[in-house]
Parts: sequence; structure tokens; C-alpha cells
Amino acid sequence: MNRAYSLLEIKGVDDDTRTITGIASTPSTDRAGDIVLPEGAVFNLPLPLLWQHRSTEPIGHVIQAKVTAKGIEIVATIAKDVTDDIEKAWKLIKAGLVRGLSIGFRGIDTEQIPNSWGMIYQKWEWLELSAVTIPAQAEASITSVKQFDTNAPAATGETGRRPNDPPATGKSFNVNLKPLEGTKMTTIAEQITALETKRAANVARMNEVMTKSIAEARSTDQAEQEDFDTLEQEVAAIDADLKRLRAVEKMNAVSAKPVNAATSVDAAAAVRSTGLAPVAVKASVAKGTAFTRFAMALMAGKGNLMQSAEIAKRWADQTPEVETVLKAAVAAGTTTDAAWAKPLVEYQNMASEFAELLRPATIIGRIPGLRNVPFNIKVPRQTGGSSAQWVGEGAPKPVSALGFDQILLGTTKLAGIVVMTDELVRASSPSAEAIVRQDLINTIVQTMDRDFVDPANAGTATVKPASITNGVTPVVASGTTADHVRADVKALFGKFLTANMSLTGAVWIMTEMRALSFALMLNPLGQREFPDININGDSGGTFMGLPVVLSENIPANPGAGDPLVGAGDRIILAKANEILLADDGETLLDASSQASLQMDSAPTNPPVAATVLVSLWQMNLVGIRAERYINWAKRRPGAVQYIDSAAYVG
Repeated sequence: MNRAYSLLEIKGVDDDTRTITGIASTPSTDRAGDIVLPEGAVFNLPLPLLWQHRSTEPIGHVIQAKVTAKGIEIVATIAKDVTDDIEKAWKLIKAGLVRGLSIGFRGIDTEQIPNSWGMIYQKWEWLELSAVTIPAQAEASITSVKQFDTNAPAATGETGRRPNDPPATGKSFNVNLKPLEGTKMTTIAEQITALETKRAANVARMNEVMTKSIAEARSTDQAEQEDFDTLEQEVAAIDADLKRLRAVEKMNAVSAKPVNAATSVDAAAAVRSTGLAPVAVKASVAKGTAFTRFAMALMAGKGNLMQSAEIAKRWADQTPEVETVLKAAVAAGTTTDAAWAKPLVEYQNMASEFAELLRPATIIGRIPGLRNVPFNIKVPRQTGGSSAQWVGEGAPKPVSALGFDQILLGTTKLAGIVVMTDELVRASSPSAEAIVRQDLINTIVQTMDRDFVDPANAGTATVKPASITNGVTPVVASGTTADHVRADVKALFGKFLTANMSLTGAVWIMTEMRALSFALMLNPLGQREFPDININGDSGGTFMGLPVVLSENIPANPGAGDPLVGAGDRIILAKANEILLADDGETLLDASSQASLQMDSAPTNPPVAATVLVSLWQMNLVGIRAERYINWAKRRPGAVQYIDSAAYVG
């Protein structure tokens, strides 16, 4: 069991109630170098109040615990007329001789503080609170010993509250954000994304609670009411945090200053003393610019790395890493010697920056909660369960075997070639860079998105993965009105439930045109039928309580649809954590002006006599090849369903 400490401050004494208030834990670094985040506490009240962490010497109970950003405010009572030891403990606390509080806890989610022996406890189970003589944390304290407020007492198991606070429900309303496996939330932008994802999940769950009671023609029971109220308070807390984070993000953008060599020693000392890494400020260029300029220099140099490095000097003031990478003795991204570590790291930084630009543009990049797995690693999957039977007295019990198989996501490669004129790639204006960058994005995004959701994509072994909708029997749209929409969605939800799939964590994938048609649907009173859906940016809001991902790369059903709207859409519902994704996050580039290409999106393989080849050298063209290693698969067949031939009219 771990411990964290704080000081006490006694403001008043009441021998009748023996109630003390204080701060049990704060987010400050304690003298052991650890940080215990208050919002990560998991606990049930009442908690035992011990003397000096001795489990054999309880002296009372913690009856209220309110988690705030500054710490956990507690209210505890000390027993009266039980043992002489408890009477002695009360007198020592009352006299100010014992001035420490200490939490006993078990770590659940922990993280090493950079350049430190200390740990950050992001999530932890609170086991007990003790009054101690020697604290190691100077901020948590008993702030008062006074009469308990009998006008608004907190029931056992409730969090502490003030008269104007909402009723307590026995649960903590603090939002715990756990990063995806293998990642860390290190920036304000990542925290904002995590909060927005958590908010969408809460809203989806709230809709699920209310939809269930409505479907069963009853009012919500006590458990559902508590669940809904808890989620509602979490959403309110998230909204408040989002407002604060965006304000901090804006202030940081205004006040950010470059870090120069003269301050590097001070920065290193700050890291050692606080455990916080310094902020790195880069030139104000669009995301993916360094990677795009690397591609342009590589193409303009026509394979000559020294010539490409000379071309890259024009950008030395904004993206110096491009020249550094191109001066490497071998192609960037290859490492066979420790001396090349710096160019390699800079190439990876450029590639990851480009991947960051690319990922939000893809369907995969905008679906929260996909299950990330490594390439070529077998993932076990249960295909059959055990069985049970009713048996009589003395009768033999049945024995059954479970069924398992394995999923292996092999290494599959997505590749594309973009051909541009030599004049374009030599241009240094921002508009030319934007064209190159957008071409690179489109090369990968369109193919990746279409193959991810196209039911016709059955995949090819060792070449490309099948789409998540392949093999799924769709719900065919029953009509064009809002009533038809609700009927079709109900049928789709029914398929999920039949497959024993919860809707928690599921997302909609649809086109902007379809989201627009839903947004424009009005009832006879002129009110929006689906008020939570929108087409604002990449997010489509929510539809039927679940988040919406928008993409124009969803292939339509060419044989269906309204003649005014066009081909019938496909509206996909996918449970994110049931989709396995292997993705190395890198985009590899190669360039040539000497090759001959088939200028065809579906080149013949192998080439035949009628195949037409275009010489890049003869036509003064440069080709750049982009490759991405990525694979996906459904963990269970029922994890994805979709509505086909949708032509709803707003």
C-alpha cells in the first residue's frame, strides 16, 4: 500500500461532535517526489480513519470527501467514549500536536515523472485516511475541528457538499481520462481531445438510459436516475474544464517564446526539480510543412541527396531539419549506425507531423477508441462459450469446452504515386507547397477510407484488408421520411443487440450530404427532427445519442436512391473497440524523374504489350511515391452494421 501525506491546521474545537475538516490529498509533488492526482481517486464512503496508519487502531470515519482541482476536501468524525487510545488521539489532534493527514492507497494507473524517480498516480484506490505526526506533503491539512453542520448533514456514502450544491448520490463526479494504450496526454490539445471524447461517450450513455426507459414504457428507476445525474454532472464539469483549457491554450499561444541555448541549463534544472518538461516552440508553419518540403526537395533533386540538401537551404530559417535529414549519408529513415540517430529522429518527427495532418483527414483517424494492436501478433478471440444445465440431486454435472481462434494482422501496405511537373515542385511559394501536401494527403486518404468502409472490398490475403462492412447483411432503407429513419435505426440497433453488442462506444459514419438531410428534417411544428446532428467541420455532432464521423469517401450504392439526391447512401454504425487496428504511423516517400509509369489508377499487372508507359524524364515530370503500412480487422462479426440505399429527404 502506498502513502501520501499532508499537514493539518486546526481552527476550532467541538468536543460534542468531534468533527474535523481538511485536505486529504493535493496534486503537488510531495517530499518523496510523487504526485497523487486528486481527480484519480476511486473510493466508497465511509472510509476508515486510522491512527498513524495502524489498521488495529481505528479512531473514526471519513464521512464526506469532495474532490476538487486543488485536492480532496474531507470531513471526518472521531469516535467518543470507546477506548483510552482514541481519547488520547483526539486530545493530541485538538492540541495541534498531531498535524498530519496521510492517505493509504493502491495505484491503478501510474506514470513515471520524466527525469525523476517519482511517479504520477493518475488513478488510485483510496483505502484509508490516517492522522499522522510527521507529514511529507505540506498542503493537505485539517483546516478545522468544529461542530458538524446539522442543518445539511451528508449521509454516509455521500460526497461533501455545501447547502447550494446538487444532491449527493454516493459517487464521485470527477472525470478520469485514461490515454490510449501506449500514449500519454502531454499537450493541452490532447487533453481537450480526450475531454471531448469523454463528453461524447457520456452523452451517448445518457441517451441510452432514457431510451431504455421509454422503450419499456416506464419511468427511470433509482439506479438509472443516479447514473443519469452522475453523467450530467460529469458533462457539466467537462464543459467547464474545456472552457479553461481553451483559455490556457489561447494564452500560451500569445505568450510563447523561443527557448535558446542560454536557457537550456535552467530548463534542464527545472525538469529535474519539477518533473515537468519544457515547452518546445517551433516556427509558425502549417502542419506537415517540413515533411512536404522534404518531399519537394527530394523530387527537385531528382534522387541526388546533396542537390536536394542545397535546395532545402531556402527553408533553413523555418524547417532546418529538412536539410539535416537530406545531408545524411543514406536515405532518411534508415538506421544502421548510432551516429545517424539525430537525422533519423528528425525524419520521424517530420513523418509523425505529417501523419498528424493526415490522420484527422481519415475516417480511421476520427473514430475514437479503436483497439490498437501490433503487426504480426496473434490476438486470441473466443468463438464459443461453455454450457450449463439444470441437474438433479446426485446427477452428473455437464462438462463443456470453449471455442477459441486467433486473429493476426499481417503487414499490409497502402501505396500511391503522385506525378507533378518539375516547375511545380521547384516552386517555393506557399501555394505550391499546399498543392504538394494536399496531393500527398489525397493519395492515401481516399484509398484508405474507401477500402475501410466499402462492402465490396473483400480484401486480398497478404495484400489488403477487407472492409469492416464486408459480409454484413445491411438494413435496406424503408423510405425517405423521419419516421422511416427511426424505423431503420431501430432495426439497425436490433441487429447489434441480437449480436450481443452494446451500443456503448459505437459511432456513426456517414457523408456530409446525409448529415445535412438529417439536419434539415423538420416536424409539423417546424422543429428539427434530429437537433444534435450538424456538419460543422469533421465532427457531425451526435445522432440518436451516438457521435457522428463525416466523410465523403463512403461509396454510395449506385443502384438506389432518390433521383434528386443521387445514389443511395450507406450509413454505417461501428463499435470502435471491436475493430483492431495495426498502424505504424509512418508515411514513407521515394521520388524519381527517371522512371516510366503507367499513368493509370488501376495499372495492369503484369504489363502487357498494350500497356502505355510515360517517361517522366522525357515529359519533364517528377513522381513521388507514398507508402503507408496499415491493417485492420473486426474482432467480432457483429461489430459493424449499416443501412443501405438511404435516400432520406430533409
